[in-house]
Amino acid sequence: MDINDLRSIFTVVTFIVFVGIIWWAYSSHRKQAFDEAAMLPFDDDEPQMGNGKAGNAG
Repeated sequence: MDINDLRSIFTVVTFIVFVGIIWWAYSSHRKQAFDEAAMLPFDDDEPQMGNGKAGNAG
């Protein structure tokens, strides 16, 4: 076994990991969690105070 065999094995293992990540990301079991994470920027728990300018306390 030489260095080229190890490189080939590493390439195959890396490809399998890549396919696993793609499968995980697009699986239907994760859709609800990803949809909730996508809406986080729009989740407004506290109302804005003032006119929206920086440094204005009220």
